[in-house]
Amino acid sequence: MAKKVSNKKPLFGNNRSHALNATPKKQKVNMQKVTLNGVTVIMSAKEA
Repeated sequence: MAKKVSNKKPLFGNNRSHALNATPKKQKVNMQKVTLNGVTVIMSAKEA
């Protein structure tokens, strides 16, 4: 089982239409599986 290293969480906000209607959106973190010293770790692409 891969270990999770990062404490990053998704970013929340609103989509805005031309009529300025607000609909919720969630921007997920780009998590990748990386092998370090034979151990599989899940970390964000920015950290890798």
